Amino acid sequence: MSTRDVPAQIGDLPPIGRPANSALLAAGITSLAEIAEHTRRDLLAMHGIGPKAIRILEAALQETGLTFTDDP
Repeated sequence: MSTRDVPAQIGDLPPIGRPANSALLAAGITSLAEIAEHTRRDLLAMHGIGPKAIRILEAALQETGLTFTDDP
């Protein structure tokens, strides 16, 4: 799947870029609640997700009272 075919935004996820969205879609992740079930390391291991996407996702998680599973 080309990143051009990937939507700019998925579900309630913040806009993090098409490569990151493509990686999340390939893993079946389409919501912040599903993001919260993963560690930063799990997400960073996905091709297309980098530190910037993690920072954006972390801010969105905090706004909704969620955290990554590796947060205390």
